[in-house]
Amino acid sequence: MHRYLCHFSAGIWGSVGLIQQEGFTLTRILIAVAFVMSLFAVPTFASETVKLKKYDATYAKKKRRRSKRSYAGVVARIDLSAQRMYVYENGRKKYTWKVSTGRNGYRTPTGSWRIHRMHKRYFSKKYHGAPMPYSMFYYRGFAIHGTNAISRLGRPASHGCVRLHPRNAATLFSMVKRKGGRVVVSH
Repeated sequence: MHRYLCHFSAGIWGSVGLIQQEGFTLTRILIAVAFVMSLFAVPTFASETVKLKKYDATYAKKKRRRSKRSYAGVVARIDLSAQRMYVYENGRKKYTWKVSTGRNGYRTPTGSWRIHRMHKRYFSKKYHGAPMPYSMFYYRGFAIHGTNAISRLGRPASHGCVRLHPRNAATLFSMVKRKGGRVVVSH
């Protein structure tokens, strides 16, 4: 026991000497320490297997350019200040129609959405069963649809939906049914 205490007090080299006296070699200890450290270390080959794409300015420009390309289907752009709808098919303007959007107290939300639900004949559940022919829902309960109030087209008159002449609504409905569609509402 006295021998162990002497080696302990001798410092690190004394400890190594103690270990050597007990039949261990310094090489065995270094191997054991290296093994334990390898359990917690990240292998060097891991950085070679995960290849990170370097930032490429031309790639970013191509991606931006790609995102600016026109939508392949039908895009209905609604200009709230002009009360007009511009219909694009495959990136080319095809129609310009008068619309009625949300009047005072009822706003038409601005943004860009995909048309997700369509009904040839639909009646409002919120506004006393009002007819909404050729309804194309794009955001929550907001839709593009035909109206019987043709004289009000060209000025705000709705509860937030986008109203069209029934003939124009039927045309847009058939285009969207064939190719899919997006709605873009802006000021």
